[in-house]
Amino acid sequence: MNKDRAIGVCVFVVSIAVLVLYFWLVFLSPPTWQLLTIQITAFLGVGAILVILAWIGYTLATAPAPEPLSELTAEMKPEEEKKE
Repeated sequence: MNKDRAIGVCVFVVSIAVLVLYFWLVFLSPPTWQLLTIQITAFLGVGAILVILAWIGYTLATAPAPEPLSELTAEMKPEEEKKE
């Protein structure tokens, strides 16, 4: 459990450090860096959403079509008749 706590502390410290760096880049750095930071952040956010949508579209396009419901009910009827 000691190793897990060490990893947790490292993740926490790195997260806070990156947050402070991001704050500095957006609010306290030179204006060109501020604009570039916001542009990169917006691009990554929109890009991540579009990649997820593309993956969903690809999955829907390549998935096999489901069997029609009428065929499934016809297959189930003999099983129901055996029970009676």
